Amino acid sequence: MEEKKNLATREAYGLTLAALAEENDKIVVLDADLAGSTQTAKFAKAAPERFVDCGIAEQDMVGVACGLASCGKTAFLSSFAVFATGRAFEQIRNSVCYGKYNVKVAATHAGITVGEDGGTHQSILDVSLMRSLPGMTVICPADATCTEWAVRAAAELNGPVYLRLGRLAAPAVYEAGQEFTLGKGQLLRTGSDIAIFASGLMVSQALEAAELLAAEGVKAAVVDIHTIKPLDTELVCSLAERCGAVLTVEEHSIIGGLGSAVAETLMEAGISAAFQRVGMKDTFGQSGSPAALLKYYGLDAESIANQAKATLARKK
Repeated sequence: MEEKKNLATREAYGLTLAALAEENDKIVVLDADLAGSTQTAKFAKAAPERFVDCGIAEQDMVGVACGLASCGKTAFLSSFAVFATGRAFEQIRNSVCYGKYNVKVAATHAGITVGEDGGTHQSILDVSLMRSLPGMTVICPADATCTEWAVRAAAELNGPVYLRLGRLAAPAVYEAGQEFTLGKGQLLRTGSDIAIFASGLMVSQALEAAELLAAEGVKAAVVDIHTIKPLDTELVCSLAERCGAVLTVEEHSIIGGLGSAVAETLMEAGISAAFQRVGMKDTFGQSGSPAALLKYYGLDAESIANQAKATLARKK
């Protein structure tokens, strides 16, 4: 595979699928007339006989994927996240998850960094939707290297998986050879003052925010929660207890996503900590450059650092 630094996670997805085409003849890939954008065209070139373009028909695509899975295939299906999880939710619920089929919903163009396409195409509810489905594993990789690990892990896992992928190039967080385990968060930076749990593109922003905080004497731990479901509850609880302050950061609504998952975990465990969710606050996005949108909605490194300091001010 080519050098993956600063690639979009959707690009790494396409490259990994192409590699898997030669390694696993049970993998089939479906797309909804967006193969160039979702990068599944790379698999189509490598294994055209195992690629199906279903046209602009996400609901039908889910049904076809379940049919192929029922014949022993490992089916990856792709579209933009807003369509894959919104338009086809009923089919994913009743066919993929209720039927427990070996289908991987790999949705690209998630979050507000879709940018100029605007609020109609900025998927900020998809994690909430997919996380609510019984038996669905939910993965949101931080960079291209993590995406390769996630796609390979999804291919090995027998059952429904949701892979959340982005349009924008993601700064490199990982190096090849590091350990990756589904359901286990990755502690990327140690700290004792506040624990920052982030997913996807927000991981690199959280690491940058931790550097800004360190310049002011604040020691922030940063954890990549690449698997939002099942959540690494042990790591979440241990860091919350150690730090006494928690910040969650996601390119998604704060309702039902990573922040909700962490809050539910801490409440059920009876852990008291200063807590704040950073994300889209019950609002849709709008058209603009990705950088401008991250700044406007408080998802850039400087804003995250400021939110961390405000959370620390409430620490008992």
